[in-house]
Amino acid sequence: MSEMTTADLVDLDLSADTKEAAARALAERMVAKGRVTDLDGFLADVAAREAQMPTGLDGGIGIPHCRSEHVTEPTLAFGRSAAGIDFGAPDGPADLIFLIAAPAGADDAHLTILSSLARQLMNAEFTSALRAVDDAAAAAALIRGDEPPTAAAPAAPEDSATVSNAAASAGTVTDGQAPVPGATVEDGTAPAPGATDTEGARPFRIVAVTSCPTGIAHTYMAAESLENAGREAGVEVAVETQGSAGFTRLDPAVIASADGVIFAHDVPVRDKDRFAGKPTVDVGVKAGINKPAQLISEVRDKAARGEVTAGSAPGTPVERAGESGEGYGTKLRKWLMSGVSYMVPFVAAGGLLIALGFAIGGYKINKAPSVMDHFLWTQADSWGALFFQIGVVSFGFLVPVLAGYIAYGMADRPGLVPGFVGGAISLTINAGFLGGLAAGLIAGGVVIGIQKVKIPAALRGIMPVVVIPLISAAIVGFLMFVVIGKPIASAQKGMTDWLNGLTGTNAILLGMLLGLMMCFDLGGPVNKVAYTFATAGIAVASPSDSAMKIMAAVMAAGMVPPLAMALATTVRGRLFTQTERENGKAAWVLGASFISEGAIPFAAADPLRVIPSSMVGGAVTGALSMAFGATLRAPHGGIFVVPLIGNPFLYLIAIAAGVCVTTALVVVLKGMRKPAPAGAVTEVADAAISAKANSKEPVAA
Repeated sequence: MSEMTTADLVDLDLSADTKEAAARALAERMVAKGRVTDLDGFLADVAAREAQMPTGLDGGIGIPHCRSEHVTEPTLAFGRSAAGIDFGAPDGPADLIFLIAAPAGADDAHLTILSSLARQLMNAEFTSALRAVDDAAAAAALIRGDEPPTAAAPAAPEDSATVSNAAASAGTVTDGQAPVPGATVEDGTAPAPGATDTEGARPFRIVAVTSCPTGIAHTYMAAESLENAGREAGVEVAVETQGSAGFTRLDPAVIASADGVIFAHDVPVRDKDRFAGKPTVDVGVKAGINKPAQLISEVRDKAARGEVTAGSAPGTPVERAGESGEGYGTKLRKWLMSGVSYMVPFVAAGGLLIALGFAIGGYKINKAPSVMDHFLWTQADSWGALFFQIGVVSFGFLVPVLAGYIAYGMADRPGLVPGFVGGAISLTINAGFLGGLAAGLIAGGVVIGIQKVKIPAALRGIMPVVVIPLISAAIVGFLMFVVIGKPIASAQKGMTDWLNGLTGTNAILLGMLLGLMMCFDLGGPVNKVAYTFATAGIAVASPSDSAMKIMAAVMAAGMVPPLAMALATTVRGRLFTQTERENGKAAWVLGASFISEGAIPFAAADPLRVIPSSMVGGAVTGALSMAFGATLRAPHGGIFVVPLIGNPFLYLIAIAAGVCVTTALVVVLKGMRKPAPAGAVTEVADAAISAKANSKEPVAA
């Protein structure tokens, strides 16, 4: 195996002033070494990883990294910036930049090397030595571990981890190994208040799990940071790193003897139930890197208060990417979006199959007998009936899936059973979509309540499998059948009757409102509310005409922003950067396919011009679609389902009108910007604006 980094991959005078430029400069060195085969493709993968979560760390470190099919072997390029480059770290710009490139199919040995480097980044002597080194070859040797950092390196800031290599190796707990008793406190460091350092006394014990989307850097840096902070606090910390190179499970005895649990992760913790019944802190992986001492203090406080869970450890699927202090309004939105995100594929599959059934078999296909009793291979009507009936079955899952995964978002796996049961009951009593929402929230709340009850240790093993499903399903079923089901069913019927009665001005105003919502955040929560409202109306075997008009208006409006951006970059390309013009080519296809997110790069670069323009065009399209009486049975598909649309010609005119309005507004607003000084519109300036667009920062007028 060749060396992961060499002197040719080190730039001690990195002159880039943006993270995109820094990544390009270091990636070009990889290309020159034959480690990267496609520069632009690799940089796109780096940018995609950066979009998931900023890679800047406290202490002046930036670690852009990714897995990419354009990488031939694991490689690290290092750059040192005198001015500093903003990688999104809370404490400011980074002066040490590590670009880590891993092949899409990197083996465990390669990834182990990368994980070792990630741990080294939490060693203050290592980073101080890199700041002091004046030779590229020596820097490469330090990174490879050929040379130990000098003891005389400058001291790190007080808030950085300050554990030496020798101390880090003494008592360090990694990848499921049990802690070494007596080796948790660094020599010369007094234990934190409350820590037990009396000879023979048992220290506080914590087990932790760290993981990040790529499993290359943050996973191992968080582990090292937690271990270092544990030693300083006189606490035993055993960390299970669930990285790309696989993971070794913590010994069950270590978990059983632990006094608390820390989850520092951005992807789901595998086999999370192992940690049930203990005080738990659940945060993102960067919190594990940047504030480990605070996390340790928090879990100790929870243990002192006796805050434990009966079923599964705290931290639910929708909370993993959020902050611990989020309000209930934010959490409620995430819970609902969790259910919607799982429901949408059923909507798309079922709706398109039903629409295909009508297209093949005609409008009376819903009266066809079961294909189990009558199916002829050579008859088109039989195939139409088959597609229609499969679609109807798919639609039957919508409300149970919605309710089940709302409860899952609130209470994790124990919420699935009562959620699905409540959703199925909602269908039984004709409470529909509203009933599913209520059932999911109730199911999640009931499970959370049960989990807070303290129970004997002997019963904890059967809680998630028997006790919680039994009790929660019974409670949710009782409430849905006897208490709230009938009022919700009445409300559902009232809403359906109101939609069926929409005509004239009211329908046009509703179309305008839905158009505005679809274009406000381009695939975000507001967009999803409008889309879910529309799909809920057609998620039945025989939707009303009004429901199909709403679905048509929503899809038409959602197509406007990307199509308008594509048209604008075509007719007035000089108003856009080179990157935006390239994005405009893809936006044609994305817009035609009803993927509103195709306009996000433009909105991120210039939100004050793009978003209002898109909203105006979306409102025009939504209003015209309703006025023209266009109908749509399919919940997705864009122009590819035009044959299934009622009044297709007028429907396309509505879309074209909205696209033209948005394009005109964008061109006018961008044209009103103050002109740049003569000669300033160069490729260099163009690249700088593109960098801001890619980093999702507004570009100044």
